[in-house]
Amino acid sequence: MQAKVRIQLSFMMFLEFFIWGAWFVTLGTYLFTNLNTTGTQVGVAFLTQSIGAIVAPFIIGLIADRFFSAQKILGVLHLLGAALLWNASSAADFDSFYPNILIYMILFMPTLALVNSVAFRQMKDPGKEFPVIRVLGTLGWIIAGLTIGWLNWEENGQLGLTFKMAAAASAILGLFSFTLPATPPVKKDGKASLANILGLEALGLLKNRSYLLFFISSVAICVPLAFYYNFTNPFLNEVGMSSAAAKQSLGQVSELLFMLLMPFFFVRLGIKKMLAIGMFAWVVRYILFAYGDAEGQYWMLILGILLHGICYDFFFVTGQIYTDNLAGERYKSAAQGLITLATYGVGMLIGSLLSGLIVDHWATETGHEWRPIWLVPAGIAGVVALLFVLFFKDRNVKQKEVPEVMQ
Repeated sequence: MQAKVRIQLSFMMFLEFFIWGAWFVTLGTYLFTNLNTTGTQVGVAFLTQSIGAIVAPFIIGLIADRFFSAQKILGVLHLLGAALLWNASSAADFDSFYPNILIYMILFMPTLALVNSVAFRQMKDPGKEFPVIRVLGTLGWIIAGLTIGWLNWEENGQLGLTFKMAAAASAILGLFSFTLPATPPVKKDGKASLANILGLEALGLLKNRSYLLFFISSVAICVPLAFYYNFTNPFLNEVGMSSAAAKQSLGQVSELLFMLLMPFFFVRLGIKKMLAIGMFAWVVRYILFAYGDAEGQYWMLILGILLHGICYDFFFVTGQIYTDNLAGERYKSAAQGLITLATYGVGMLIGSLLSGLIVDHWATETGHEWRPIWLVPAGIAGVVALLFVLFFKDRNVKQKEVPEVMQ
């Protein structure tokens, strides 16, 4: 790959995840403090991610893959997104804020697949070239969190500026996208079917009892995952952690380090142990949050954040590898699409609704009783992990090669 193209793709990845991390991490705190919302409304706001994940396959499968060059539709979506984010920053209440963020996420979620499409089409050996470029995305998310902490937007009640920062970055990426290498649609035989677009061709994998258990576990584990994404930042701010968004970026640092160690662990532990460790790590994380505080037990909060690498990589990335190994060449893409729809679509949707109700139930006049709130997802993750360990078998999994996966 030419150096110029590598730099272009790296900058694209950096901006893509900088934009997302710039406002998404602190969304719950912004809604609580700036718009005086309920926990249920916070859950509904985060629910837009699931709606976007469900709609994304239609945009990619029906439009981007067949009629327009990927870099052009990427540019258009980010320019529209910039306007929506800027408008959201000035919303006076939740009712005027929500439509902006809903439409934005419907437009943004497809861009996650589009940046990968643009990158892969320029590579001769994606296994070696993609991780080096994708890591800039994780760096972008980290830089966004550090910037918010450095500017003290959380402490100063200025989180509305996060949307303007994300809008500016989105406008830059929108314009920059038109300079990316041409990525024309791939000519495909036949018409697009609903089953093909949603990955339903891969439903045959569910005949494998172990994979069916993994599939159900993936949906179920995303319920407690929603608690983390939706309410960790409000929790850390309420208990008195300074520059909480910056501290949360340690989770992405952990994710990056464990990603590099994935091949080592995969060979030595195998599929079942890695998936189980990932799920039990969620239990430990939520217990640490339940009993941690910003004074004597501050270390528990930091350790809970640092567990993100194990929580995410050991379950979700290992699950992608497991799915890829079982799917076979014909259904690889369909299978990945199906598991993404199930987790970020169905699982996170349920989790967003449930987490909002739980947080509202434990609301107080001065904030929230966080210990019982965090023990709920700890319990859910514990039950899922226990059932998985008891009944899952990975006899049919091929473990000769470990793909270099970077999420």
